[in-house]
Amino acid sequence: MASKLAQRFEGLSFEKQLILLAVVFDPIGFAAGYLLGPSLGVDPFLGAAFGLVAANVPVSLHVLREASSQ
Repeated sequence: MASKLAQRFEGLSFEKQLILLAVVFDPIGFAAGYLLGPSLGVDPFLGAAFGLVAANVPVSLHVLREASSQ
């Protein structure tokens, strides 16, 4: 199952790959940061902002991987 998803992901254009990564990881990062922020001693919205920054790490790594392969 995972290999089929990886093959479909690699078959997409680079732009579609970036959009898909952002659509998947940004809501997860926002929700996790919002929920975990108060337990870390920060405002929930500040935690959500930190979560969005952390969620963009996989997107940035994908961009770097694509840039180094060309």
